[in-house]
Amino acid sequence: MPIKIELNKKAKNGIKPVKIYTRDIDNLAMTQLKNIAQLPIIHSHIAAMPDVHAGVGATVGSVIPTLNAIIPAAVGVDIGCGMIAVKLSLRSAQLPDSLSAIRAAIERAIPVGLGAHKTISIRASACKKIENSVNTLFEKHPELLKLQKNAHQLWAKQMATLGGGNHFIEMCIDESKQVWLMLHSGSRGIGNSIGRHFIQLAKKDMQGHLHNLPDKDLAYFQEGSPHFNDYVNAVNFAQDYARLNREEMLKLVLAAISPLVPPFVLEKKAINCHHNYVSKEHHFGADVYVTRKGAIHAAEGKLGIIPGSMGAKSYIVRGKGNTDSFCSCSHGAGRRMSRTEARRRFKKEDLLAQTLGVECRKDKKVIDEIPAAYKDIDEVMSNQRDLVDVVHTLKQVLCIKG
Repeated sequence: MPIKIELNKKAKNGIKPVKIYTRDIDNLAMTQLKNIAQLPIIHSHIAAMPDVHAGVGATVGSVIPTLNAIIPAAVGVDIGCGMIAVKLSLRSAQLPDSLSAIRAAIERAIPVGLGAHKTISIRASACKKIENSVNTLFEKHPELLKLQKNAHQLWAKQMATLGGGNHFIEMCIDESKQVWLMLHSGSRGIGNSIGRHFIQLAKKDMQGHLHNLPDKDLAYFQEGSPHFNDYVNAVNFAQDYARLNREEMLKLVLAAISPLVPPFVLEKKAINCHHNYVSKEHHFGADVYVTRKGAIHAAEGKLGIIPGSMGAKSYIVRGKGNTDSFCSCSHGAGRRMSRTEARRRFKKEDLLAQTLGVECRKDKKVIDEIPAAYKDIDEVMSNQRDLVDVVHTLKQVLCIKG
């Protein structure tokens, strides 16, 4: 049966309830959830998804509804980070025996890590769509130009780039032996700058009240405060950039693989969903700002993407519109251990064994992304059967990590 643990079934002494869809939760994450529940701006309760784990200030895998306020650190610095996936008409039998040439072609087309395209015109048409918004953003917030070298050009050069950490590009096979492409990325450097800038502004605005917060990283903007509308506009821009970034990357991936496989078409429209973002929604009788920090929108009938670790399974899901979760579900498997702990505990031999059959990097620099560093995706999915139905089960056969 799906699991749901409840802390404080009713609000008590100003502390809101927390509904947790797993028993697999570390002490720091539990403390962070209790801290958030103390904030006076929380509406109804907080929901924690099955992939929940500790973050900075706010817990990764949490859904936080706030009244007339937003917590910038809960939204985070990778604003709009999320997934895009598309089903191809190709079948697994049509792929070459070795996928190394396909991986090399994608790696040539998509800069990863701190990399960017060499010119600002590589995705000119996409950049044109948001050029006016970028110019307005920099005019209103010139401080952003100081947070990143060559920021006025880098946002364009980073359009259609992957980034680092757990961002990835994958080729997968579903239960019917159909080929899928899937990738994970966000708003790159410009989103990071926006996040850092406004997190500091929120702390500055609440300078006299930080002592009342259980964690200074939970500083928030209230509607009507000097920076609230500026933050909302900046976040909306970063979320648009992130969505466009994924769409443009997918185009480059499709172009890169086309010469190496038989002719194909896209079978359906791509699924493109954020999992680090904020949106205005109506829940439990109120219009609230819902921050999903490592969670996706799982409204009834809505399609979403829940990736596992490289070497594991991933899922295309359909939301059930569960009200207790604020129509949300997990954004992945969720880390079981820190990157430092993963590098300490595992060796290259472990990585080779756990990524057997997957065309990917297998060197010591990606050991922190080893599958064992993540929670069991099957257990995560079992714990959220009340939140989503599985539409497709995907198995990775190629993975490119940031």
